[in-house]
Amino acid sequence: MRPTEMSMVQVNPMYQTNTTEPVKIREQAHTLVLWYQHHHRNMPWRETLDPYSIWVSETMLQQTRVETVIPYYHQFMESFPTVRELAAADEQTVLKHWQGLGYYSRARNLHRAAQQVVSLHGGRIPEKLEDFRALPGVGPYTAGAVFSIAYNQPVPAVDGNVLRVVTRFLGIFHPIETAAARQAVTAHVAKWLREEQPRYLTQALMELGATVCVPKSAKCSECPLADTCFARAENVVEQLPVRKQKADRKCIDVVALWWEADGKLWMEQRPDSGLLAGMWQLPAWEVGAAGHDDLALERALKERFAEWVYRLHAERAPAGDDLPSFAKIAHEKHVFTHLEWDVHVFRPIFTERGLPVPEPDHRRPVPLNEVHTLPLPRVYEKLLQQIYG
Repeated sequence: MRPTEMSMVQVNPMYQTNTTEPVKIREQAHTLVLWYQHHHRNMPWRETLDPYSIWVSETMLQQTRVETVIPYYHQFMESFPTVRELAAADEQTVLKHWQGLGYYSRARNLHRAAQQVVSLHGGRIPEKLEDFRALPGVGPYTAGAVFSIAYNQPVPAVDGNVLRVVTRFLGIFHPIETAAARQAVTAHVAKWLREEQPRYLTQALMELGATVCVPKSAKCSECPLADTCFARAENVVEQLPVRKQKADRKCIDVVALWWEADGKLWMEQRPDSGLLAGMWQLPAWEVGAAGHDDLALERALKERFAEWVYRLHAERAPAGDDLPSFAKIAHEKHVFTHLEWDVHVFRPIFTERGLPVPEPDHRRPVPLNEVHTLPLPRVYEKLLQQIYG
């Protein structure tokens, strides 16, 4: 009988003895490792047991596809081959190396953590789990990946792939966002880890979730656990894992300014915390929910432009129709996890009156041939390519 979402977060009774008795646990772990040894993909971070290299790769792989990560990993490791060299680097340089990977807090945390490794641990990656977990940005998954793969310790590394494999295998119908579901998965992974070399078992589960037990159209006929998988036996593979309903993504109109003069382009640096912290973009302002027409967007930009440019030149501040007009020159959408930006770029149409030059604050004019050296969010990188090539 198919369970409901209200089932207890345990192995379903019909599979209790078939999947959780010690002999079966040992067989499953051994089968997973054998499968991995014969079917795993070759990746650069699988050619080393260096904890720093594995730490960098696992940080990059969070929320990002392997194919995207590989060239970034090579470039990053070439520029920062040791934790000391990463710690000594400027944050803007680190962010520039991360440009295009997204989720930039990962880069900032990795950089800060490297500095702590140098200052608190003499430049050696901590070999005590509690010390490693105390570093910025190091959560249970990252710690599990580094300690199981680099140090061969039985520390579970439970990411989305592993959650999917184990919830299907055990028949867990609680939403995977709940602590109870994650704890049940982690507990079962820990049992497997005690029966085989952790570095192989951890990577086997990651590989299985990435290549066979995929979200849609799972390749059950290729799965080493197929014979004892609850989801396959009950024909509920596509229903697992269960997820909570996502909130609607917020869509925002953003007006951005292309102000170029004397071979320089005005740019602004985002705040040190929050979304895209510390990165550079065109001067920009959010103007509310997406859907404004171009006239409304231009009016919104005029107000914000006047507030910025003329605030130090009150005696020259124009009003109403005397403000400069703007021409729209580019448009790009960008989707974050819970937010979507609709970015509209306008260029000011200068008049004989001219414009005062504001004093640099978090905005400053940057030589056009240096703009590409700044760490730019992907959406602004695309916009600059549209406009400037």
